[in-house]
Amino acid sequence: MATRRGPGPDPRRGGRSDDDPDDVVVPLRRDTGGLGDARRYRPRGRTVRESADPADASRRADQARRSQERRERAQRESTDSGSAAGRGAGTNRTDGSGRGKAPKSAGRAGTAGRGDHRDGGSARPAGRTGSVRAGAGGAGRGRSDRDDDARTRDNANPRSNAHPRSNANRRRNAKTRGDADARSAAKARAGRDARGGDGTRGSARSRGTGKARDAARAGKAGRAGRAGAGGRAGTGGRRGGVRAGSWGAESTGGKGRPTRSRPAKRRPIRRRVARLGSPGRRLRFGTVVVLVLFTVIGGRLVQLQLTDAPALAERALHQRLQTVPLPAARGSIVDRNGQVFAHSVEARYVFADPTMIKDAAKTADRLSGVLGVPRSTLEKDMRKQKLPNGSPNRFVYLARGVDIGIGDQVEAMDIPGIGVRADERRDVPGHDLAANIIGVTGWDLSGLTGLESKYNGLLRGVDGKRQYEASRTGEEIPDGFHREVAPKPGGSVRLTLDRDIQFEAQRALYRKLHPLHSDMGAAVVLDVKTGEVLAQASYPTYDAANFADSTKAQRTDYASQAVVEPGSVEKAITLGAALQCRVITPSSTVHVGPTITVADTTYADTTPLDDVDITLPGIFAYSSNVGTIKIANKLGAQRLYEYQRRFGLGNETGEGVPGEAGGIVRPAKDWQGSDHGSIPIGLGIAVTPIQLAAAYGAIANDGEYVQPHLIADTVSPDGTKSTPGVAKHRVLSPSIAAAERKAMVAVTTAPGATGLSGAVDGYQIAAKTGTGQRVVNGSYQKGNIESFIGMAPADHPRYVVAVVAHTSGTGEGANMGPVFQDLMRFTLGHEKVPPTDAKTPSFTLYHK
Repeated sequence: MATRRGPGPDPRRGGRSDDDPDDVVVPLRRDTGGLGDARRYRPRGRTVRESADPADASRRADQARRSQERRERAQRESTDSGSAAGRGAGTNRTDGSGRGKAPKSAGRAGTAGRGDHRDGGSARPAGRTGSVRAGAGGAGRGRSDRDDDARTRDNANPRSNAHPRSNANRRRNAKTRGDADARSAAKARAGRDARGGDGTRGSARSRGTGKARDAARAGKAGRAGRAGAGGRAGTGGRRGGVRAGSWGAESTGGKGRPTRSRPAKRRPIRRRVARLGSPGRRLRFGTVVVLVLFTVIGGRLVQLQLTDAPALAERALHQRLQTVPLPAARGSIVDRNGQVFAHSVEARYVFADPTMIKDAAKTADRLSGVLGVPRSTLEKDMRKQKLPNGSPNRFVYLARGVDIGIGDQVEAMDIPGIGVRADERRDVPGHDLAANIIGVTGWDLSGLTGLESKYNGLLRGVDGKRQYEASRTGEEIPDGFHREVAPKPGGSVRLTLDRDIQFEAQRALYRKLHPLHSDMGAAVVLDVKTGEVLAQASYPTYDAANFADSTKAQRTDYASQAVVEPGSVEKAITLGAALQCRVITPSSTVHVGPTITVADTTYADTTPLDDVDITLPGIFAYSSNVGTIKIANKLGAQRLYEYQRRFGLGNETGEGVPGEAGGIVRPAKDWQGSDHGSIPIGLGIAVTPIQLAAAYGAIANDGEYVQPHLIADTVSPDGTKSTPGVAKHRVLSPSIAAAERKAMVAVTTAPGATGLSGAVDGYQIAAKTGTGQRVVNGSYQKGNIESFIGMAPADHPRYVVAVVAHTSGTGEGANMGPVFQDLMRFTLGHEKVPPTDAKTPSFTLYHK
């Protein structure tokens, strides 16, 4: 029958174990003779896929030799045990049935073969001894155990089978010994058969067989774990008992014939054959995989090198490019003589590359004290940001316009990602000089207020830029991409202001208004022929070089942005309109009393006159409300309103200052009740100081109104010079204007007149004083608006000076007379205007 190999190395397989990949099917043949081992099979053939390794072949040959030696030893021992059994048959007794009984010593040997512990012997040596005494089977089994141990040692030591020549010698010796042993075994079998025919020995064998059967049963009991004689057999006793029983049964059968126990059939164990992979299949698969990979890589390379190459190159260049702005020089603002009011000077700017800054907080802490910028602002600016196109922002301004020394200090810190470049800063040499008109710029040199804001586009110019390829450390790559667009400097603005007159106007205001704690004041110097504004001062003012500490009130240009009631200075407009409309003549008189009532309001004069005929010079000198209202009633509201508009009241003059106020002049149809008495004397309307100066300029310019203006000309970056146009129109005839100027001289010369404090020695001054009020947030402000406006020389006027201020109110513009006097004297002297040659005229102020 065929069986599968069991677990463990098998000598019939050349030392292979179950883990070997080959599957061996061995046909088994049972040995019919009495000397074969039940577990030893002689293969008739095998189907083995032999290894080509010489070491394996040598190992299989050694294993075959050792197996042959074991079989021969077993046969010799069987022969010896059979002879001993025949000799002991003569001493055995025979029972009545003719069966032989083994002596008691045989039973003890069987007991010892079971490994009885009652004798004090060990299990395994007893088993071997008992097997020898019981018969050849016991001896054969004990030797088989030793052969198994030897075989295990041989398998564990592969070096003993390593040399091919020694293995061949062993095979030849084994074959010679095997032939001799086979011949001896054949002779032994022939002798046993001859003795088996003898009746006496047959009886002895029968008796021996019975005792051996008892020993076999005892051995089976030992294998089952039961103690045959009160003790438990060990491993050796169990094996000895089995072998003793087996060979005892083999000695004689029930009929005196040798028998052999049949081994249990072993079911073949089928093992799944492990199929080895095909090298060709693996090679084909690997080739396909490699081809696919190379195809994908090649396609990607084609895409990168051909289709996507331009876009990727442009993107890479853009990532390497670093752009540095080149600020354009901002244009200058100068006075009429080219003296600088504001210009740009060399400075430094500090910038950061956020991609190179590792610790923004620490860097901001180091720079905050040097730059004077809050730490939180610097830290926010230095954080990594992205541009709208997704690329990182590599340029951020940290400070602009810093001094050169500060820039050198920052550069000496050598902070990665922080750089210093050339820049410019807006410099205002005069600090507060004309600051309310000039205005200021921001840190980026953009205009914020004043003329800097209005003409920002002209002054700013066009910034340039410099682009270059930079390394990761920010350094420019030599011979890399480089492009530079040169900046275009801004244009310049030339004003009509005179730096010296402007300074004197501001100083005169400050000296007068600061002790009075006045909250606003303005002074204007106007060239009556051209309309050029030579000075336009405001109080309070501020330092344009440090505008951060200024307030809105300090930055206001009160000459063009503050609206006030003109008060009695309006009377020059009312009386001029009456003269032009021939309601009165220069020699006319008006009968007046101490008061006059219009609607529900009574108006009185500051210089009361009771029942007199007042002349035109008297009305100007004493600022008679009663006489002016009576003339206005003859003129009419509509014509008065029309002349107010002709004189420029109620409209922006357009002189050039941004944010100029237009004032409030109501149409005649909107007049109600007392408006007919208030408006002719300068109450109930709101105008700006520059409007009043321009109106008096028309009287001084022989009745022609010339638009006041601050801008003399502008020069564009390309050198083109442009002069703004000046609007002109006639309001009064020259004779009427001259007659009115002559009457106004009485204000500074007549005894008791209101404007004596404004007289200038050597010059005839035609002027008018006024007192009004100022409306703030819909209500009248406490105190008075005091005005003093005049022109000189009166016979041929050159300049008009207007002074308006809010004071606590001490009289009819008396507080502003000294300011007018100082400013007019300085202007006439600065412009080298000769004194008046004509004698001061004498005036008749009234008739009783």
